[in-house]
Amino acid sequence: MPAVVHGGLAFSAGMTPRAGGTLRVRGRVGAEVGAATARRAAALAAANALLAVAEAAGGLDRIARCLRLTVYLACSDDFTGHTAVADGASETLRAWLGERGAAARTAVGVRTLPSGAPVEVDLTAALTT
Repeated sequence: MPAVVHGGLAFSAGMTPRAGGTLRVRGRVGAEVGAATARRAAALAAANALLAVAEAAGGLDRIARCLRLTVYLACSDDFTGHTAVADGASETLRAWLGERGAAARTAVGVRTLPSGAPVEVDLTAALTT
């Protein structure tokens, strides 16, 4: 299930940089994938998470505010630019929702992600009542 709604909140599943069902980027950030490409991948993953939340909630206008954004990066051991990559996800939320898209954020480096994705994003949003 891409997203669920409960008690005035919407929670997305982890979303990777897919378009048309196809993973658009594969590899580890800092190794096979550069930071700029990873940033664009994070933007796409965030858009997917936002659309999943909107669909579950009944539309973008039902999102009162994004609350929490977590960006996971499959990265090389020496990669330390997590924040710069995660900025792509944050910018996407703000571009779509303005200030309602500003969320508390965590960026975490991990060894691997599903299907070899370089990034995975999950989103929690408060809904209008």
